[in-house]
Amino acid sequence: KKMELAYQIQYSNRKTLGILVDRDKSIFIKAPYGASKEKIEKFIEKKKLWLFQKLNHKQKYLRFPAKEFVSGSSILYLGRTYLLNVGNFEHDGIKFSDAFYLSKKDKDNANDLFKKWFIGEAEKVITPKIIHYAKSLGVEYNQVKVKEYKFRWGSCTPKNDIYFNWRLIQAPNSVIDYIIVHELAHLLEANHTAKFWSIVKSQLPKFQIAKDWLKDNGEVLEIDFE
Repeated sequence: KKMELAYQIQYSNRKTLGILVDRDKSIFIKAPYGASKEKIEKFIEKKKLWLFQKLNHKQKYLRFPAKEFVSGSSILYLGRTYLLNVGNFEHDGIKFSDAFYLSKKDKDNANDLFKKWFIGEAEKVITPKIIHYAKSLGVEYNQVKVKEYKFRWGSCTPKNDIYFNWRLIQAPNSVIDYIIVHELAHLLEANHTAKFWSIVKSQLPKFQIAKDWLKDNGEVLEIDFE
């Protein structure tokens, strides 16, 4: 029986064909402009076994339960867990001071309030970091945006727009640095070649620690807020 795969093709000014498997099991074929359909199909045929192994790797696609907003529950922020206090507070929205404070009146809206707070914090933290590393690497990007991604930490578009997952603000600073440098390095080298990793290493000699942290803890950042 022939194995069928659903995939999307993303064209850019890269030189070689590549594959990205997102955590929701979506397959993206990265192709240079002008790559023929036959060449792409031949490439996929060659990679089919690898793709099926990736898609059937259970641990990577494990889903976590939704987050419950009750007093005593823990919230991850910049790599540390902080307690949530839900009480009769007068303030609106999320207040943070070595712990998170949420008024009972806002409990039903907690999901949106936390997302909004995290997005704001992510923008505050990521903006100076990306300016610093772009200058250090000598690259220019178009625009930076923090947005909702279910299954990836960042992406760099063919137009040099860079997007980051708001959940990244839950990771330690070193991991945020790694994701930023990773995306900026793609402006110099499209593929994950030896050259690409040497660019990352030039900025972050200990990047492997951050990479391993994401591998071990990345799923924790993917808890769905409810």
